[in-house]
Amino acid sequence: MFKTRYFLLIIVIAAQFVLGCSTNPVTGKQELSLLSSNQEINIGEKNYGSYRQAQGGDYYLDPSLQSYVSGVGAKLAQVSDAPNLPYEFVVLNNSMPNAWALPGGKIAINRGLLAYLEDEAQLAAVLAHEIVHAAARHGASQMTRGALTNLGLIAIGAGIEGKTNTQLYDAASQVGIAAWMSKYGRDDELESDYYGMEYMVRAGYDPQGAVELQKAFVALNKGSQPDFVNALFASHPPSQKRLEANKVNAKNYPSGRRYRQRYQNAIAQVIKDQPAYDFAKQAHEKLRKKQPKEALRDLDKAILAQNNEFSFWLMRGYAWAMLDNDKNAELAFTTSIIKNPAHYKAYLERGILLYDQGQREKGISDIKRSHAILPTAKGSYYLGEQEMAMKNYARAKSYYSEASNSPGKFRELAEQKMMVADQNLNPKKYIQAKVVIVEPAQVGIKLTNLGTVSIHNVQIWISNGKTTQNILWNKNINSKKSAIIRSQFKVGVSSLSDQFFQVGITKAVIAP
Repeated sequence: MFKTRYFLLIIVIAAQFVLGCSTNPVTGKQELSLLSSNQEINIGEKNYGSYRQAQGGDYYLDPSLQSYVSGVGAKLAQVSDAPNLPYEFVVLNNSMPNAWALPGGKIAINRGLLAYLEDEAQLAAVLAHEIVHAAARHGASQMTRGALTNLGLIAIGAGIEGKTNTQLYDAASQVGIAAWMSKYGRDDELESDYYGMEYMVRAGYDPQGAVELQKAFVALNKGSQPDFVNALFASHPPSQKRLEANKVNAKNYPSGRRYRQRYQNAIAQVIKDQPAYDFAKQAHEKLRKKQPKEALRDLDKAILAQNNEFSFWLMRGYAWAMLDNDKNAELAFTTSIIKNPAHYKAYLERGILLYDQGQREKGISDIKRSHAILPTAKGSYYLGEQEMAMKNYARAKSYYSEASNSPGKFRELAEQKMMVADQNLNPKKYIQAKVVIVEPAQVGIKLTNLGTVSIHNVQIWISNGKTTQNILWNKNINSKKSAIIRSQFKVGVSSLSDQFFQVGITKAVIAP
C-alpha cells in the first residue's frame, strides 16, 4: 500500500513538473491545471448557450428579472478575486431549483430556485458561491483530474512528457461538461462557502443569508422533496459540516443588507405564475403515464393562468400527438414557436411531426433550425435519414455518428444506420473472403456479407503465388449470407490447407 501511494505521488509530482502549476486566484495556492485561463474561458463560452438550451432556455416572461439578477451578480463579481473574468448571469426557465457555473464565469440560476429564496441576501449567497467556483477554477480542476485519469497518467503511471499542450488540452476538453457539472468535492464546496460569504460582505450583504440558505438545504436534504434534492444537491451536496462552518465564519463579519422587498418585487411574476407551473407539472406526470386527455385538462388551466409560456404549448403538442391528432399537435408546436422562437425544442418536434407525415421538406427545414440552435440525437438521426434518402452517404454517416454518441433510444438505431451508410461508402469492407477446399479437391472462395444490405458485382482475386485469377461474382449476396465461388485452382490432396493461396476483394457494389 505504501509503495502504491508513493508511486502515485511520484506520478503527480512529475505531472506538476511537466505541466506546470497555476495560481488559484482566490486562495493564492499553486494548483495543477491542464488548462490556461484563456482555454477555460473558451470552454465556458463554447458550452454556455447549448447548456442553457438543454436546461429549458432563458426565462423570458419578465425581462426585468434577468436584468435584476445580472445586476446582483455583477455587483458580487466586481468584488471577487477574479473580477476580470467575462462573467455572465442568466435566469433559466426551469422549475427545478438549481444553480451552476461553467468555467470562465458563465453562471445560471433556475427560476425554480428563485421562487424558493426569500431575499436578495440569499440570492447573493447562491451567486457568490457560484462565482467562487468560477474564480477559483474548480471546473478546470475537475477537468484536469478527469483528463489525467482518462490518459492513465495517475492510474497506470504513464509518462506525460511526450504529450503536447494541444493533446493535453484536448484530453481535458473531452472529459466534457459532465466533469465540471458533476458533484463538487467537499473541499471545493467549503471553499466556495467560505469565500462566497466574503464576497457577500464586500458587496454589503448580510452573511446570515448564506447561513440560512445552508440551514434550509440541510433540512431539505433530510426531508421529502426528491425533486429539490436531486436537482440542487447532485452538484452541491449540503452537509451539517458546511452549515457549522458557515455559522462560525459569519461571526467574523458585521451584519449587512437583506433587501427583502426589492427581491420580492423582482420575482413577483415568477410567484404569480407558480400555480400555472404547478398545473404543468401535473400535466407532465400524466403524459409520462400516457394519459394525454387528462394532461390537456391540466394544460388548459396552466395556459389560462399564463398564456405566454412556450413549454405549456409544447406539452399540448405532445398530448395531441399522443392522441394521433396531428393537426392540433402541429398547431400547438407552432404556437410554442411563436411564444419563444429562440428555443430549439418546438422546431424539432414540429419538424419530426411533418417529416413523419410525408412533408419532408418542411420537416427537415424545422429540424435544421432546431439543430442550428442545439444539436440533439433525435435531430441528428432525422437529418441522417434525409441524407440517406438523397444518397449523400458521407453526410448521413456524420449525422448518424452524432446521434450514436448520445445515450437513449436513438443510439442503437443510429449505430445500425451508420453501418448502412458506411457500407454504401465502402461496400468491399463488409465482404469477407476466405479460401476453402471444394470437392473434389478444387479451390474455392467463400464470400460472406457482414453488412446489413445486399451486395453484388464483387470483384475477387485469388493467387497461388505464381498465377492470379480475377473473378466477378454478379449475383446478390444478402446480409449475413455467404456464397461459394469455384476458382481455376486445384489441389492434389483435399487435405491440403488454404495456406498456399491468397485472396482479396477489389470491388463490391451495393445491390439495387
